[in-house]
Amino acid sequence: MMVFILSMSLYGLSNMITELVPSVYVGPVEFSIEYFAFIPLTLCILFHPLYAAIGASLGEVIFGELMLGQFGGFGELEKFISFSLAMYIAGIMVTDPKNRQQVGMAALSGVIIHQLISMMVDIGKVWIGVDDFETLPGLAESVVVVEGFAFFNDVLFSGILFALIPTLYFVPRLYGKIEPLLGMKPRTRENTHSTRGILRPKLVIAAVLLAFAAFGFEFLSETDLNIFEWEAPFAEQLETNLIWISIGVAAVLSLSILFAIISRNKKAKDRIAHE
Repeated sequence: MMVFILSMSLYGLSNMITELVPSVYVGPVEFSIEYFAFIPLTLCILFHPLYAAIGASLGEVIFGELMLGQFGGFGELEKFISFSLAMYIAGIMVTDPKNRQQVGMAALSGVIIHQLISMMVDIGKVWIGVDDFETLPGLAESVVVVEGFAFFNDVLFSGILFALIPTLYFVPRLYGKIEPLLGMKPRTRENTHSTRGILRPKLVIAAVLLAFAAFGFEFLSETDLNIFEWEAPFAEQLETNLIWISIGVAAVLSLSILFAIISRNKKAKDRIAHE
């Protein structure tokens, strides 16, 4: 539970910060900071990847959508599934957090898997016809070029600057130091997934089914069945203020968890000293 809440609050806080960073558009292509993926990647590598991945995805929904007075309905489920799946796979790829090669491959793989699923969903929506593509009317194949360029841009820009490099820095330095604060043992080869486990049939089948489910939910989000989509009347007028409020709530929650972790560790040391 501590890992889940920590991942949710920290990634939710980072998501709010990226909302304040302006985007640059070159035609239909957007250049922006997609996300600070190193936060969930680091937590998925150091702790149980499932709880950390789901916590991060839920944090994006709560602090990036609900607290801003909006919710995308089925479209949010597509983001939740694709991001959770990508971070989980990245987490189980690492058997030795001190191995920089494993950590680097996992960090890039997590971003690539997430962006690849998102790209395929966007292309599929245009080809099936549930979404419009305005770049070249009547030429649906051109979406492959635009989405492909956006994919490589996000992987090379956000994937390297805000995923690979920070993850390579934080994981080896936090390994063995942050786990005891949460009352956990560091992950080792004996208590973690094996690299071969990534290709086991159950995980491959589950990943494929979840990818199709993500597309299905995004498909529904473009139809009249998306009854769960809503936006508060005041959301657009108070967008900047709501972002700062969301940042404040996420920051307070994160600091509270960190304070609780430090207090718990101090009490444990005092108890050991008295014994």
